[in-house]
Amino acid sequence: MSLCILAAGKTVTLTVAAFTLAWTHSMEKTHWQEDWKVTPSGLEIAEAGIEGSGAGMEPPDGSVLRDGWWVYKLNLAPQRRLVLAASGATGEGWTLCTVQGCRELGKAAGDTTVLKPCEG
Repeated sequence: MSLCILAAGKTVTLTVAAFTLAWTHSMEKTHWQEDWKVTPSGLEIAEAGIEGSGAGMEPPDGSVLRDGWWVYKLNLAPQRRLVLAASGATGEGWTLCTVQGCRELGKAAGDTTVLKPCEG
């Protein structure tokens, strides 16, 4: 499978079966991350985690504290695409990591990035 990243009018293709998406909460300045799989049905979330808790970021029921992270599973149907919008409030964008390494996406306020399985 391949993941397509659409940003600034360009498309980057990564040949990967999974990726981790991480970011910093703009108000609480805590870290969040989600592990995703790229499948023929769409993007499927495998696991998510929050480093700490705070206003509007309480760990969901069933969360387990593991190495300082509240880790949990989401019951979410496969997604055709993920749209990431940057607030510019954290000084950083989204971090996308794969077996090929990590890259920052959408650092500037208003930057929009779309992640989706590549077709074909």
